[in-house]
Amino acid sequence: MNSYSIYVYGSYGLAALVMIGVTLWTWADGRARQKELAELEAAGLRRRSARPKDGE
Repeated sequence: MNSYSIYVYGSYGLAALVMIGVTLWTWADGRARQKELAELEAAGLRRRSARPKDGE
């Protein structure tokens, strides 16, 4: 194994860790936003893009 392969494998490993971290962060943030939306909708607030219910 030459000195370049250590650099290359290390770079790929670091890139993989960053990608996994960003993916997990995005997934966790999406779950938090869904929870917030559910709480707001349970409180009676709706999104402007949602269709109004009959009679409203």
